Amino acid sequence: MKAALLSVIALLLLKCNHDPTSKLRLRISPNKTKVQWGDTLKLRLSQTEELPGLSITYQWDGETISDTYVVAKQPLGTHTLSAKVTYEGKQKEIQKKITLIADTAPRLYNYEILNEFPHDKTAYTQGLEFDGDTLYESTGRKGQSSLRKVDFTTGEPWQNIPLDATYFGEGLTLMNKKIYQLTWQSKKGFVYDQTTLALQKAFDYGESAEGWGLCNDGKQLYKSDGTNRIYILDPETLNETGYIEVMTHKGALEKINELEWVDEKIYANTYQFEKEVAVIIDPKTGKVEGVINFAGLKNKVEQHPTLDVLNGIAYHPSRKTFFVTGKNWSRMFEVKIQKK
Repeated sequence: MKAALLSVIALLLLKCNHDPTSKLRLRISPNKTKVQWGDTLKLRLSQTEELPGLSITYQWDGETISDTYVVAKQPLGTHTLSAKVTYEGKQKEIQKKITLIADTAPRLYNYEILNEFPHDKTAYTQGLEFDGDTLYESTGRKGQSSLRKVDFTTGEPWQNIPLDATYFGEGLTLMNKKIYQLTWQSKKGFVYDQTTLALQKAFDYGESAEGWGLCNDGKQLYKSDGTNRIYILDPETLNETGYIEVMTHKGALEKINELEWVDEKIYANTYQFEKEVAVIIDPKTGKVEGVINFAGLKNKVEQHPTLDVLNGIAYHPSRKTFFVTGKNWSRMFEVKIQKK
């Protein structure tokens, strides 16, 4: 008798707890998870015929849209499509992740060597930036990391500040008479006086996983962390206020490394052993607009056991040229970048 009563109670509870909207699924036509600007998406919920009186509101990143949505021009990367349903006084949200990719393939660029200069082959180059004719360089590896002012014509540092041996130095940038420098996996960066290289303060990272590259637009800092994200930092608080997702026409481009801001675009090395390339990124959308093929440069430097990948790109505003080098490269190249 007791067992039968328990069975009845269990069935009643199961019936009471049954959610009639649990089988609803958000369907998108065409059925794909990668979309582009201008694509038309038709949205619907499956099995709605079983739930008369169901109310549905569709949203893109929280903004209400119709069930036929033309993808607007907006930042690339991960977005959320959702259906908010109301049934018998209860509300539920059904979500689906969508990846917005670039609408066109990147334009291809190559380079012309204008000059070659000596470069310290013991420097594991991580960051490179000019102020006038003074080249600022950040180098990596624990026990070898440094912050330097360099005579680019000779490759000799005329000021060299070593980092504590616990830190692996990474990218740098100059802004408002300050130098901002990253470290790799310590989740810590440093701010220096640009004139004296005296340390002013340290700062911690936020959501970004690691420290890779750094640049600025005169108002904000842009920081890469080895993923396809470039984080935006407030230069005073050093808080991360948002991020850009770097995308090609195929998907996310990861291992974004050393950064340089030039004419409203971000030029970025990518950390690759197989290819010597840099990319040109639109910071408003994250779109990879160009790929620069630097193949052959590595063959022009001294070949030695610690020779590593291309890394380091700096723009010289008065010469209107780029300077590129690599980790433990014996040469630095002044180049003109041109469309292929």
